[in-house]
Amino acid sequence: MSEPKAPSSPNTLARMAGLFFLLTILAGIAAQAGISEKLVIPGDPAATAAGILAQRGLYTLGFTLYMVEMACQIVMTVLFYRLLRPVNGTVALASLALGLTGCVIKTFGRVFYLAPLSLLGSAGGPHYLGAFSAAQVQALSLLLLTLNERAAGMGLVFFGFSDALQGWLIFRSTFLPRWLGAASFLAALGWMTFAYPPLGNHLFLYLAGYGLLVSAVMIFWLLVKGVDERRWTDLRRP
Repeated sequence: MSEPKAPSSPNTLARMAGLFFLLTILAGIAAQAGISEKLVIPGDPAATAAGILAQRGLYTLGFTLYMVEMACQIVMTVLFYRLLRPVNGTVALASLALGLTGCVIKTFGRVFYLAPLSLLGSAGGPHYLGAFSAAQVQALSLLLLTLNERAAGMGLVFFGFSDALQGWLIFRSTFLPRWLGAASFLAALGWMTFAYPPLGNHLFLYLAGYGLLVSAVMIFWLLVKGVDERRWTDLRRP
């Protein structure tokens, strides 16, 4: 009988997780802050429609970046599961399931981001859109974009639960700093506030700032410092 393959090096897992974490953040910031927030004007359907129609290519690029973001986040979530599984397999699996659920919700929500391209601009669009006035189509497009943001907020709730478990695993791991796990757990509590959207939206700038700081530290540690391989290996032993 052939022997089972040796597991991936924990530092390889850590650095791959850090790399995909970085790509997730860069793609998300580029899509949200670099494109979406510049073209979508809250409370102004006409201006939003004009901006999207004037820069269709840029708007579509935003959707592509959102898809890249979610693909990288799915890979990152799986890598964190493999990295933290030696600490507690059940908790790591629960974190994986919650994280992937958030990815599914957020990815599906991006359909609402793409939909206005089919609604705006009657030329080449479905003939039945002629039943709506231009103002109605613009208002519907902005409503869909609002639903896109609501779906992203729903995804954040599941990411919060996932990251809370992940923070606990890091805190208990011994192969990563305990303070890094505690900082991650606090950031996760912030994302959970989106379970009550008015509170999450009110605190968003503070939550995003702290979350970005913790993410930057986590990425730096995973890419540069890595993990204590001896302790990781010790935890894998029965």
